Amino acid sequence: MARHIYSCPLRWSDMDAFGHVNNVVFLRYLEEARIDFMFRLAPGDGSPSFSGGSVVARHEIDYLRPLVHRHEPVTIESWVTKMGAASLTIAYEIKDPDVTYVRASTVVVPFNLETQRPRRISEEEKYFLKEYLDDGMTSAP
Repeated sequence: MARHIYSCPLRWSDMDAFGHVNNVVFLRYLEEARIDFMFRLAPGDGSPSFSGGSVVARHEIDYLRPLVHRHEPVTIESWVTKMGAASLTIAYEIKDPDVTYVRASTVVVPFNLETQRPRRISEEEKYFLKEYLDDGMTSAP
């Protein structure tokens, strides 16, 4: 199982009055990593995969340690933990090599912008996502 790695820059404006990255800003970090994962790394050469839009159905975030502003980016690892017919769950860790700041997950629903309705995950999208699938199940020897 592969993990998508995104190097996320920190901005001075990300800090709150307490001197650490504000909890809401972490949602933006997750969005940046998710967009990079689903759109930049999606099959290319005119493929329609992931280009029709998607909506977030749910976020879940565990804040483990405060993150303070610095010039070095923070690493966001992303992978798929669940894939259904018309939704997928992406898990994340926002971290440095020796500390994890946040663990999170997002339920994403592919969306048809023309019909304004959810759509099924295509076979091409499933093929791409399977490389990043880690559902926690271990196979028997």
